[in-house]
Amino acid sequence: MPGAQVMTPAGRRILAAAEELFYHRGITAVGVDLIAEHSGVTKRTLYNQFGAKDHLVAAYLAERDQRWRSLVRATVDACDDPVEAVTAPFDALAIWGGANTRGCAFINALAELPDPSHPAHRIAADQKHWLRTLFEELATVAGCAEPATLAVWLLVLHEGALATQPLTLDTLSAGTDLARDLVRARLPAGGTDGPR
Repeated sequence: MPGAQVMTPAGRRILAAAEELFYHRGITAVGVDLIAEHSGVTKRTLYNQFGAKDHLVAAYLAERDQRWRSLVRATVDACDDPVEAVTAPFDALAIWGGANTRGCAFINALAELPDPSHPAHRIAADQKHWLRTLFEELATVAGCAEPATLAVWLLVLHEGALATQPLTLDTLSAGTDLARDLVRARLPAGGTDGPR
């Protein structure tokens, strides 16, 4: 992919404009003409940097994914208690959420780009699989029973809170509280086994 090369300042401007436009207006609604205009470059420069719109969409999601994973890892690493670390991705979401008023860019991309062979679809799907795997790894380290099952529950809560962020329902607080209850219930001395 051309976007994998070292990016020029023009390439950075293109990617920044693409992120703003794709996130706020939608991937399929935004054409390369608009991205070129917003980034102050010609379409030729855009194509020289990224090759095609599909590659630019993939670069946008890959960069966003890298920032998200870095934030989640930093939030997990800041936890002294392995039990608290299991729900750290919810805390990361609270930090991330302020500027993300249109829900999850990855869920949005999966909805707009249903073809699994699209490079951006793969990046969005991998992001969700990564988060589920992370929840399972953290739950295992914390000693939770059935960490794979717990990881799926936590992913559902996390993604539900993320998808409903544009509403004024404060689902993130409720989802975080429920996630912590589920983790505590799966600890060896936790008593109940959580929901069935």
